[in-house]
Amino acid sequence: MAMRLTGRNIVVAILGCGLLVTPAIAHKKQPRHFREKGRQAASQDKNANPLDRPLSPQQELKQEKALEMELKGPYKEWLDQDVVYIITPQERKAFLSLTNDEERNAFIEQFWRRRNPNPGDPENMARVEHYERIAYANEHFSDGEPGWKTDRGRIYIEWGPPNSIDRNAGGYYQRPFNEGGGSTDSYPFQVWHYNYLPGIGENVNITFVDQCMCGDYQFTLDPQQKDALLHVPNAGLTTWEEMHGGNKDDRFDNCSGVTYCGGGPEGKMAQAKEFDRIEMAAKLFAPPPQQFKDLDAFVTQHKVITGTILPFNVQTDFVRVTSDMDLVPVTLQFDNRDITFVTRDGVSTGELDILGRFTTLSDRTVQTFEDQVEIQEPAELLQQKLKAKSVYWKAIPLPPGLYRLDIVVKDVNNPTHMGIFGRGINVPQYHNELLGTSTLILADLMHKVPSSNIGGGSFVIGDMFVRPRVASGFAKPPVFKQNQPLNFWMQVYNLGINRATMSNNATVTYEVTDAKNGDVLLTQQLQSSKLNPHSDELTVDKTLPIAGLPPGKYNVTIKVNDKISKQDIAQSAPFIVE
Repeated sequence: MAMRLTGRNIVVAILGCGLLVTPAIAHKKQPRHFREKGRQAASQDKNANPLDRPLSPQQELKQEKALEMELKGPYKEWLDQDVVYIITPQERKAFLSLTNDEERNAFIEQFWRRRNPNPGDPENMARVEHYERIAYANEHFSDGEPGWKTDRGRIYIEWGPPNSIDRNAGGYYQRPFNEGGGSTDSYPFQVWHYNYLPGIGENVNITFVDQCMCGDYQFTLDPQQKDALLHVPNAGLTTWEEMHGGNKDDRFDNCSGVTYCGGGPEGKMAQAKEFDRIEMAAKLFAPPPQQFKDLDAFVTQHKVITGTILPFNVQTDFVRVTSDMDLVPVTLQFDNRDITFVTRDGVSTGELDILGRFTTLSDRTVQTFEDQVEIQEPAELLQQKLKAKSVYWKAIPLPPGLYRLDIVVKDVNNPTHMGIFGRGINVPQYHNELLGTSTLILADLMHKVPSSNIGGGSFVIGDMFVRPRVASGFAKPPVFKQNQPLNFWMQVYNLGINRATMSNNATVTYEVTDAKNGDVLLTQQLQSSKLNPHSDELTVDKTLPIAGLPPGKYNVTIKVNDKISKQDIAQSAPFIVE
C-alpha cells in the first residue's frame, strides 16, 4: 500500500487574519474604505472626475503612509510598537482606515479577542503573554536601542523563548563540515534552538552574530558571518581551501551573497540549502499561512459534520526525549473501503486532507500538523486493496501536561465525506529518579533502519521502524491475523547504574497471557546486560510468531525489575488473534 505525502507538513496559523471591525459611528467624514468604493463606482462613469478613479498601488501606499502620519499618541504606539510583529497587513490597513478613537478602541478590543485562547476568560492570556515577552525583550536584549527593536527581541516576541541557546563568546572556532570545515576565529554568536515552530517545522536553529562585539546580535542567514577572519588573506581557511589552495574570494562567486558556495562538496551543500534558509527566514518574520482553513473551523469552532461520516481510528503513544519533553506519535488508521478513489490512466488514487491540533486546557494551541496524503494503487488491484487498511503517522514533541487532541480529515474526492476526532491526553512526566517506560506499542511492521534514517521519517523511533497496529474501534484491541507476526516495542528509562562497574542490572520479562482466564502461554526473560549494559535506558523490541495461538483475545506484558534501584514497573497491551 503506497501512501505518499504531497503537501507541506505541519503548517499552522499562529495569528488570525480575519477582520472583525466594529461598524463606524455616523460622522461627516466617511471611512477610507467607503470612499474607495465610491471611487470604484465612479470609475464606471466615463464622465466621472479623474480624481475619483481607483488609486494605483503606488498611490494607495502613499495614502497609507499619510494616514499613518496622521495617527498620534497611544494608537500610533500600539500600531508601530506593541503589535508591529503580530498584526497582519489586512488588520493594519483596516486600523489605518478608522477615523475616530471610538472605532480604534473597538478595533483593539476585537484584535485581542480574536487571539484569546479562551474566549470566556476576560484576562486574555495571549495578550498578557505578548506584553510579558515585550518586557523580557526590553530587559535582556537592549543594545543601544530598546530590546523589542532588536532581532533577538523580535524573534522572542513572535515565537517565545527557545528550548536551548548555544552561546559562543568568540575566538577560536572549529567549523562544522556544512560550513566548510577548518578552523578560524569567530565573532560572538548565539544559536537559538526550537524543538518545533508551527508553520516552520522541527529542530529550527536561528543564528545571531555580534560583529561589532558590542552586544548587537543580528540575525543572519549566512554562517560565514560568524567568521572574524573572512576578509583576512590566507587566514581562517576552509578544509577545501587548505587542501586545494582555493581562494577565499571564490566563496561568493556566482552567489547571491547570502551564503557560502565556494569550491568543494561543502560549498555545494551550503548552496543547496540557501533557499531553505531564505524560506525559513521569510516564515520567521511573518505569520505563517494556514493550509486547510476549511478544516480549521471544525477544530476551533467544533462544527458538526453535515455530510457522510468518514470513520478512522486514532492511537497516541509517548516516548521520552528529555525529562522536560516527550515525543507523541499520533497514528491514524483508515479502512480503504471508506475512502473515495478516482481512477485515471490506470491508477486509482484516494486523497485525504488531515488537520490535527493540540491545545491546552485553556484552549491555547501548542502544536498543529497538516498534511495532504495520497493513497495510490494500480486500478486492477483496487478491489483487492479496498479490503486493506492505510496508516498515517505524525510524531509531535510536547512537554509533559494535559492536552486536548482534535483531528479532522476530509476525503478530497468527496468533500462532504469528513471525519472528526477529539480526546484529552496526558503527556507523562518522566522523573529522573523514577523507573519509567514508554508506551508499549504493538506493531504490524518493525525493523531496524539504515543509519542515515535514524530519528527521521514516518514510523521511525530512534533506530527502529515501528508501524503501530491501531485498535479497530472503541475499546476494541488491535487485530492480528494468525499468519502475521506480533511485534512489540517499548523503552525503559532511569535504570540504576552501579557506580563501581558503571553497569545496569535489571531483568526484563515478557509474557503472553490468555485474556479470558489469565493463563500464561509464553514467557521469556532478558537481562539488561545483554541489551545495553552501560546505559540507564533500554529498548525492548521483539517479534513473536502467533500462528500457534487460536483465535481469541490476549495480553502481552513487559515487566522490568531493576535490582540496583529496587524498583519494578510493567506495561500491558491487549490484542486479538483472528
